[in-house]
Amino acid sequence: MIKPLADEMTFPHKPRLRQGMERYFQTDHLSENIRERSVRGGIVTLSAQGIKFLLGLISTATLARLLRPQDFGLLAMVTSIIAFLHIFKELGLADATVQRSAITHEQVSFLFWVNVTLGLVVTLVVLALAPVIAWFYGEPRLFAITMVLSLNFLVSGLTVQHQALLRRQMQFKVLAIRDVIALACAVAAGITLGWLGFGYWAIVAMPVTTNLASALLLWTICTWRPGRIRRGVGARGMLAFGGNLTGATFLNYLTVNFDNVLIGRVLGSTPLGIYSKAYGLLMLPIAQINGPMASVLLPGLSRLQNDAFEYSRLFVGAVRSISLVTVPIVVFSFFFAHDIVLVLLGRKWLAVAPVFQLMAPAALFGAISFVPGWLCQSLGRARRQFHYALVAAPVSIAGFVIGIKWGIAGVAVSYSISFSILFWLYVGYASKDTPVRFCEVATGFFSAALPAVAAAVIVWWLRGWWNYPVHSAVTLTLFGCLFCTIYISTASLDTKNRMLILTGLASARAKLGL
Repeated sequence: MIKPLADEMTFPHKPRLRQGMERYFQTDHLSENIRERSVRGGIVTLSAQGIKFLLGLISTATLARLLRPQDFGLLAMVTSIIAFLHIFKELGLADATVQRSAITHEQVSFLFWVNVTLGLVVTLVVLALAPVIAWFYGEPRLFAITMVLSLNFLVSGLTVQHQALLRRQMQFKVLAIRDVIALACAVAAGITLGWLGFGYWAIVAMPVTTNLASALLLWTICTWRPGRIRRGVGARGMLAFGGNLTGATFLNYLTVNFDNVLIGRVLGSTPLGIYSKAYGLLMLPIAQINGPMASVLLPGLSRLQNDAFEYSRLFVGAVRSISLVTVPIVVFSFFFAHDIVLVLLGRKWLAVAPVFQLMAPAALFGAISFVPGWLCQSLGRARRQFHYALVAAPVSIAGFVIGIKWGIAGVAVSYSISFSILFWLYVGYASKDTPVRFCEVATGFFSAALPAVAAAVIVWWLRGWWNYPVHSAVTLTLFGCLFCTIYISTASLDTKNRMLILTGLASARAKLGL
């Protein structure tokens, strides 16, 4: 049973509700052993992400067999246009709450009502856009899909500050349990509707179910309740921080989603379904690690922004640790794309494999795409994110427009080239005048990339000698285990990598009670 955070600590001579509310704004007790707290939180979060990853694979493999590429393309058409509106219902205020060294109940209450208002406004905007989206794509079914998806914005606006407060208190176990339960509900709903023959509605139901379940759990777990909105509570700086972050996020959305809009408009729903599935499949393991780890490490980094040595130590360690996990996944996926598509999606989706491979270079660097964002946000330099986005968005969009002449393959190549170049420029800009040096980030990345490539080449060469006709699942299992063995052995030749691997194994054994 999940215990509400408010029940963990009491304050004498104060009303019970006041006690719980005060508890969410005190962080002095977190100042000790921040690095250890972050490591423990990372282990808990990654364990939960392992479960979520399996749930995601189950839903992907099942729905791919129950539905058509066209069904996935319909949802991608809508989300590629309205997904960016999620930026405005939050306005970067969750990260502002986490990043600030000191906040008050009045400030968070003010931000809560801002988020609720924005959620309502965005919901109304999406409802108004429903007929426009259906007209733009020439697809009447998108009208009803858009109407249903609009509910997500209203529900999400109610949970932004509650989740931010739990992140600020580094309550990672509670948040991890919430995420797993919400996703399990969504997967169950999607598979059930798909099995019953509801077609694309099975996919539409999943994000709606996730948001509803997540909101109910979050309001049960977090006992903080907002007060009345008041002016002059000192939230202007937080709004400015959130504004820069929102501007950068909006431009980044254009950078990574314009390709979906362009393909849907020019080529139609079936090519878009193939393209979006290739992108989603390639980014699935990365998304399961990078996003959740950001929620774990950003609070700790924010508390260490005035301690350069400890900040650098935690940050560089995180880069190395995450690279050791995500980079080999991308490299192995590139070499065994055909088998992965057969196992997870089925033979009718084989067209995904070449697109999957063309996107791999971008995904390889995307394995540490968190680096510049974490630096800017934890150090309160969201303006740098905005400046970079002003340059990256037009460059990427121009590349997509050029690449569409060669179909989805051309767009995939354009994405890989533009992202790979822009990413390292971004790392250099974000790390300037910070405790983290550019060379430390590059070294951490390549300490995982080089062993992964070496292991993949060896395994792929051995696979060429494999003449036994077996199912692709057997091939992936056999050569996947061999790849992991060679990779870990090679990566361990680096002393720092070896220490991280041994520390991770020891922590995992301790958590499992072995």
